[in-house]
Amino acid sequence: MSDLLVLVHDKAAAAALYYFLIVSLWGYFRFFRKQGIDSSYWGMLAIAEILVLGEALMGGYLWISGLRPARGWLHILYGSLIPAMIPLAYFYTRGRTERSEILVYGTVTIITAGLILRAIYTAQVLL
Repeated sequence: MSDLLVLVHDKAAAAALYYFLIVSLWGYFRFFRKQGIDSSYWGMLAIAEILVLGEALMGGYLWISGLRPARGWLHILYGSLIPAMIPLAYFYTRGRTERSEILVYGTVTIITAGLILRAIYTAQVLL
């Protein structure tokens, strides 16, 4: 069971990485087309948040069950910071939907993609 959960956690992390890249590119695309945030972009952000919250919950369960990554403290730091990124951007923008706010979300999601990539690397077994 735990091996399956580790595999799901690993594959969901890769999916989150690609998803955040897509959300970021779409945000920048909308910014350069002089568009703000619409309901479909909010939906993508909500899906992104649900995805990383699920990842964090799986990671927490794996940690409690004794399966810990090679660089555990750093992986936990990334795993705690990643789910906070979109809500922090929301509080920073105060939920506004103008053109400048989509630039904030595009930047936050590309930074989050980088954090996800770092979290993936810190989970690798050191040889």
